[in-house]
Amino acid sequence: MRDIRNILVLTGAGISAESGVATFRGPGGLWEGHRVEDVCTPQALHRDPALVHRFYDARRAQLAGVEPNAAHRALARLDAQWPGALLIVTQNVDDLHERGGAKRLLHMHGELRSALCADCGARRPWEGALPPGSECPACEAEALRPDIVFFGEMPYRMDTIERALAGADLFVSIGTSGAVYPAAGFVQTARYHGAETLELNLEPSEGSVWFAESRMGPAGMLVPEWVEQLLS
Repeated sequence: MRDIRNILVLTGAGISAESGVATFRGPGGLWEGHRVEDVCTPQALHRDPALVHRFYDARRAQLAGVEPNAAHRALARLDAQWPGALLIVTQNVDDLHERGGAKRLLHMHGELRSALCADCGARRPWEGALPPGSECPACEAEALRPDIVFFGEMPYRMDTIERALAGADLFVSIGTSGAVYPAAGFVQTARYHGAETLELNLEPSEGSVWFAESRMGPAGMLVPEWVEQLLS
């Protein structure tokens, strides 16, 4: 543990599920009642923008009814107290990490409380409904869309993530399925560069075989225990 200074933490839907945010995969998942192709692709947005906008409006409204849990707060504690480099990369589009207190944070798949201009690429905070045809304040085009990285689009700030992976002494994956790329490949990249690897998950992920250590259980229990161990 004395050799660990730079840490990259990857979080997925499992860390927010304990707060009541529906997960992507599973019987009660976020996409229930909608095929992914109908709400999370550029083609879906072009084909039925009203449906796609309504879908993310509903997800955005649901954020008012959830709160950060012990895992979010533990990562915020790590963020505040860890003296080395730390980057929390989340695949989640909710704002629970921020509300939990994390600062060194990157949303690789976008954010529900943000709007993206499909014309000029400007991003801006957004609350409430986002109807199709909403005007971009930057370029005045009626082209605002949910600031969500759809399937087939490039995640945000991959250059920053790749640099952090290359320099990490420890890579930790929390609550991820290990099925969605490029995030599913981060553990292999971290191992290639010599990092220690740890998985904290409710059950083994599709990428569990790549981790040096896997701990199974609820994120709200495992993450505070790990942070306490690391800081002490």
